Amino acid sequence: MSEIEKINEFLENVEVFYLATVDGDQPKCRPLGFHLLHEDKIYFGVGTFKDVYKQLETNPKLEIVAWDGKHFLRYYGTANLEKNETVTQKAFELMPEIAEIYKANNWEMGVFYIDNATAEIRNMMEIEETYTFKY
Repeated sequence: MSEIEKINEFLENVEVFYLATVDGDQPKCRPLGFHLLHEDKIYFGVGTFKDVYKQLETNPKLEIVAWDGKHFLRYYGTANLEKNETVTQKAFELMPEIAEIYKANNWEMGVFYIDNATAEIRNMMEIEETYTFKY
C-alpha cells in the first residue's frame, strides 16, 4: 500500500473528518466526509458558493484532522483548487443526493487536493508516521 493510500484509508475508516481554513485572522473548522483518491492525490470537494471555498481562494493554507479512536491524522499544506471534471463527476456518482441538490440549484462543486502536504499519524504522545507529498 502506498503512502497516499494509507492516508486515504485512514479517512475512509473515520468517515467524518475536519477541515480547518483561515478567514482573515480567524481559524474556521467544519466537518467533511467526501474525499476521493484519484491519480495518487486525495481530492476533497466543497461548493464554490460557500465561504470555505472563498477562504481557500484567499489563503490556501489548510489542515485536515481526523481521529479513529486510537490515532489521529493531521494532513496539512496548501489547497490546489483545480477544475477537474473527472473528479467532480466521480464525486457526484458517489453522492447522487448531493449531485441532485447541486444541479437543482445550479451550484458548482469545487475540488482540490493538498499540495506541499505533510501527513502525520499520531498517538497522544508522539508522531508514529510522517509522509510528505509534493505534486
